[in-house]
Order: sequence, then structure tokens, then C-alpha cells
Amino acid sequence: MIVPIKQIVNKAQAGRYAIGAFNTSNLEMTLAIIRAAVKQKSPVIIQTSQSAIEYSNLPTLFAIMTSVANTVGKSVPIAIHLDHGKNTKIVKECINIGYSSVHIDASEKDYATNIRLSKQMAILAHKKKIWIQAELGSILGKEGMIKLETGEINMKDLMTDPNKAKNFVELTKVDTLAISVGTIHGSFKGIERVDQERLKKIRKLVKLPLVLHGGSGLNPQVFKKAIKNGVSIINIDTNLRLAFEKALKNTIFKESNIIDPRKILNPSTEAMQKEAEKMMRIFGSYNKA
Repeated sequence: MIVPIKQIVNKAQAGRYAIGAFNTSNLEMTLAIIRAAVKQKSPVIIQTSQSAIEYSNLPTLFAIMTSVANTVGKSVPIAIHLDHGKNTKIVKECINIGYSSVHIDASEKDYATNIRLSKQMAILAHKKKIWIQAELGSILGKEGMIKLETGEINMKDLMTDPNKAKNFVELTKVDTLAISVGTIHGSFKGIERVDQERLKKIRKLVKLPLVLHGGSGLNPQVFKKAIKNGVSIINIDTNLRLAFEKALKNTIFKESNIIDPRKILNPSTEAMQKEAEKMMRIFGSYNKA
């Protein structure tokens, strides 16, 4: 069932485990994530990106998440979060409709602008007792990988400065902080890593729950070490997409005569559920509901 996000995250931070924040954009992904949480008896954050909202529309997507959370997921604590809200209009809409938490991502702006926008959204969110997440540092995606590989940019220059992070959270009054410590959006196994020493320095200076984005290419040991060093929320998107794609291709190849969309999509839903369950076990959130 839907609960205040602080109920989930504060408990995780105290217990030294992490909550998985899984992206959804439709019914099948939502069912997979929430069924996984029920099976593992795990608290969970279910989140939407701006593109997911634009794919359908906010009221429809929010209704799907809340309905499934309060029926299928009624036995476990669930929070709903906006991931990477770069458009303040969408951030405000998610605050008004009742999201548990919203991410104002002004990390591509200059430091002063990032502070100003994060503080503004924090004030709006807190009026409705909603948590706000901000981001400091840059987390690359596929486009940034090209510049990284060609030497146009240096990964260390993009990472979160621990001292700036301390100043940032003091000025903005945000509730969680997304940090850049070497991970990349997407799946780039062998390239992604976590600068654990930088993470420890940030943790020492920032007492807020820390959020790790872009971790799909990391191995379990790296995740566990990052959690030990202060990460309380880990965002997962690509892993579920890959599980969906693999199962869908296999279903269509083996059962080319199926025309019922439910039968076509059910194996993909089950594959995503298994992947989400696996991540919950790695993060240590199982049996914590």
C-alpha cells in the first residue's frame, strides 16, 4: 500500500540496506515490480520518468500505480516517485497529484541555478509533506558515453564534490540527494564503477539518504559495498527493460501464433518480476516490509 516515503527510506538508512526504486511506464512493469515486492516482502519505490508520463499521461499512469499498489501490493509499503524531473511544470504536477517524492534534476545547470531551483521545488513539495530529491554532479547516458570514450570529458570532472554536496543540502533543504560517483545510465558492464572513497567522503559530510542512479551494469559486490558506504536508494530501469525484451523476443519466436496480448506479455512481466526480486535480495530489502 502507499505510505509516506520517509517511512521506507528512514528505516532503510537506519538498517543499512537499500530500497530499490524501479521505473515503470505501463501496467505490466507496475505489476512486475509490485508482485516482486510482495514475493520478497520488501518495501519498494515505484517511479516514473518524464518520458513515461509523456508516453501516456500523468493521471492515467498515477492511477495505475496507486491502484496496483493498494490492491496487489496492499501487504507491503510502497512509495511513488518522479525520476529526473527536469521540467519544473511536470515536477509541480506530480507534487499536486500526490506523488510521495519528486526529483528536481537541475544538475545540468550551473551550481547557483541548481541550488535555486532545488530550493524552490523543496518549498512547494514540503507544503504537501512530499519529499524532494535533488541531484549534484553529472550522471552520463548513452550520449555522454561517446564524449567519454573520445576523451572530450573526464569522468572525475563530472562526479559530486563532497564539500559542495554539504553546502548544497544545507541551502536547499532537500530530503534525498542523487550523487555522481562513476555510474552511467544504461548498461555498460566493465565501464561502470563506484568511487567508494568519494562516496564515503560524501556520506561523512551529508547525513541525508543518498541515491545511486545508473547502476544497471554493476555487480552485486559493488552494490553491497556502496550500501555499506552510505547509499539508501538505488534506481533500476535498464535491467527490467532488458528482461522484458529478452522474454518478449523468446515468446514471439516460440509462439508465433499467439494473438492475445496478455499471453504475449505475461512471460515478459514474469521476467521483470524475477529481475526485480533479484535486485531486492542484493539490496538487502527482502523481509523488511
